Amino acid sequence: MISNKFSPSSLQLILMLLVFTISGTTLFAQKDADVSAIPILSRGIQRVGNTFESAWLIDNQTTQVPLKRTGEFDILHRFGTIQNGYSDMFGFYAPSNIRIGLSYVPINNLQIGFGFTKERLLWDYFAKYAILREEKQGGNSPVSLTYFVNMGLDTRPKDNFKHVQNRYSFFHQLMVARKLTRDLSLQASVSLSHFNTVPGVLNDKGEVEKEMLHDHIAVGVLGRYKISDAFAFIANFDMPITNHPTNNPLPNLSAGIEIATPLHAFQVFVGNYKWIVPQYNNMFNQNDLKDGAFLIGFNVTRLLDLQEESLLDMMFHRKSKMNLEEGEHH
Repeated sequence: MISNKFSPSSLQLILMLLVFTISGTTLFAQKDADVSAIPILSRGIQRVGNTFESAWLIDNQTTQVPLKRTGEFDILHRFGTIQNGYSDMFGFYAPSNIRIGLSYVPINNLQIGFGFTKERLLWDYFAKYAILREEKQGGNSPVSLTYFVNMGLDTRPKDNFKHVQNRYSFFHQLMVARKLTRDLSLQASVSLSHFNTVPGVLNDKGEVEKEMLHDHIAVGVLGRYKISDAFAFIANFDMPITNHPTNNPLPNLSAGIEIATPLHAFQVFVGNYKWIVPQYNNMFNQNDLKDGAFLIGFNVTRLLDLQEESLLDMMFHRKSKMNLEEGEHH
């Protein structure tokens, strides 16, 4: 049973969030009044001029794939809906959903990774390939085109499943995006969600009738408008296309803000989706726009430019006493 009280895991997550948002792109080691800096480097084009600042925009992937030899660490959090008002502090103290993910770009244009989500103890494994990258005037492509695919594995106890294959779900998405102006970027996508098992009921003849279909098609649009180099407004809308016998999923509308630096992105927003993993969002969303079933969420992404950065140096490097003394004389 999930308690409605504020859990220790939520407190730890908020502390991690503070560390990520407060930290800049330079680490400092201090001795007396002197400060010696250890720079965290990044290739200048890691995010500059890109159609989007992050691989995520609220609940959807973007066409963005980081540069080769770049790692990415994600924390995605969704609070409960705001409908209960003050009784659970507008969802902040309600049961939440969290995903932590890691990914890497081993070759140009290909990102692979995995994540673990609190709801349903769900593991997801994904690949993302940038088929086309938008280029400036005179380039080969006026748009960015990216394909995303994942596999979800529900790892709840086995008594939740009749067959092991019932644990699996799949998601395919094709995205096209364009940076219309210096500040405005838009993206449209079409997706296919597939679940090996779907809800069913027994009819009068004792036969199982599916409440939903195994496959679901949806479309989505999203956008970002930059106010400054680091600050932007973001929004997305997702619309289900497939009609199911019952339990048709509901559309999602979300909007918020993004604060981004060359290696960090922080997004906070309100929307209807709670599942985080896209096939679950598209297939099972029952948070109704008309009922005000919105929730507050945030995304934190951190790029690790492993061509320019050394994780060992970041974690364990310390200037020698001799180097510090030489610095004092200067």
